[in-house]
Amino acid sequence: MDFTFSEEQQMLQETTRRFIAKEYGFETRRQIKEKSALGYSPEVWKTCADLGLLALNVPEQEGGLEGGPIETMLVMSAMGEGLVLEPYLASAVIATKTIIALGNSTQRASMLPALAAGELIAVLAHDEPGTRHDWHAISTRAWPVGNGYILTGHKSVIPHGTSADILLISARLAAADQDGPLCVFAVPHNTSGLRQVPYSTLDGVRASEIWLDQVYVPAIALLDASAETEVRLGEILDIGLAAVCAEAVGALERILAATIEYTKTRKQFGVPIGKFQALQHRMADMVLHIEQARSMSYLAAVSCLEQDPALRSRAMSAAKVVVGQACRFVGQQAVQLHGGMGVTDELDVSHYFKRLMAIELQFGSTDHHLELFARQLS
Repeated sequence: MDFTFSEEQQMLQETTRRFIAKEYGFETRRQIKEKSALGYSPEVWKTCADLGLLALNVPEQEGGLEGGPIETMLVMSAMGEGLVLEPYLASAVIATKTIIALGNSTQRASMLPALAAGELIAVLAHDEPGTRHDWHAISTRAWPVGNGYILTGHKSVIPHGTSADILLISARLAAADQDGPLCVFAVPHNTSGLRQVPYSTLDGVRASEIWLDQVYVPAIALLDASAETEVRLGEILDIGLAAVCAEAVGALERILAATIEYTKTRKQFGVPIGKFQALQHRMADMVLHIEQARSMSYLAAVSCLEQDPALRSRAMSAAKVVVGQACRFVGQQAVQLHGGMGVTDELDVSHYFKRLMAIELQFGSTDHHLELFARQLS
């Protein structure tokens, strides 16, 4: 298979990398993390919009660039290199794809151009407590009432939930005696009865718990209630999984580079520790894990276009297993090779380590996807 990127794709990645290297250094990220009430920088978000990054997944007829999973992979890899805190994955990838897949023409016209311009942030609020990575297990209910719906439920660990203007809330249509199909509602963040409790996760991302206490939404908030919604949502979550695999590769490359540089300067017994053969072997194993993760991130990106759900799911699980194993191994080796300072907040390695540990669990843990892959082969 040819993994050569086109000239336009290479320019997209290099532009993103240059922007992050120039405008999003480690100290800049630290200031955003510690001082921003939003959990991200509106100035950085505007620059992302000016560069066309927020329009990448938006169709041309709605003012976008109509990029595909390969372009998303390249941008997310660059985002991973900079440990970007902005809600790019949540809004510019997952939420945008949700609106494209499920929204009607009016909803698409009202939200997609604003998303592309950075004027609107949307977030998919889907995960719930106690589901153990089973994205089908949704207990949030939508009860038809008059010309609208009443939403009740609890969404958990929603990245950038308090930063979103629109929450795309998944729920099952409910009747007196049975549950109906899965559906998604576009709900403004300030809707009466919707309560959020924000907090910072291990990797510094701002997330929230969302409670829906008899939240009334009009019928026009419903994106889709067809039997295809669940299938489409599965495709969207796979796109998010592929994107986070690409982000992991970028973070893995940076933590390896920092580790190699450190072993060149840290001396023991009068020589740099990088000259010790045992440590060279460990760093060679880190390189091997990263190259395997890179190949599987390519597989995940290409598999986003696979129409067979079983084949796509198997490829995604395989990719997440290999990438998750790389996140754990490379992250732990980097911290160990740095010694005690590898876990200090002042060193960027500790922050890359935390993000890699979060990625290992995001969209299903390594163990979860290993079990899924084995079940599909049986």
